[in-house]
Amino acid sequence: MSGLYLALGLVVFALNLAAAALGGLAWQANRLSMTFWYLLRIAQVATIIFVIFECVLYAAGHRSEDGLHYLYVFLPIIASLFAEAMRGASASQELGETDFESLSEERQQKVGLAIVHRETGVMSVGAFVVAFLIWRALSTTGGMF
Repeated sequence: MSGLYLALGLVVFALNLAAAALGGLAWQANRLSMTFWYLLRIAQVATIIFVIFECVLYAAGHRSEDGLHYLYVFLPIIASLFAEAMRGASASQELGETDFESLSEERQQKVGLAIVHRETGVMSVGAFVVAFLIWRALSTTGGMF
């Protein structure tokens, strides 16, 4: 069981770290990356699976001696939700009080790209935070197995 737990945790860590790196590079280059968004969503699903697996292990009696372990396991969900909320707020911050429909098509495109640029930056940081928390969760499993 410990091998499966470690393997799943490392996959979740790697997916989130890869999403953070790809998103950071796309943000830095100010370009769109559909690959980033797909990888990010895969990483988020993997994170949820990891948390559910942790709950199953807990229910089966496999418990860490370090109480911080559970904080590190559940905080990625909160961090992801927080990043999603900030992503949603980035559009309104970019638009302000502007009526998007009243803008010219060229200006709409520029504003849309600026919104995606902000969202990419926010979600990249969120993925990095999740990767860090998963790494910490993996390092505090003492006594579970």
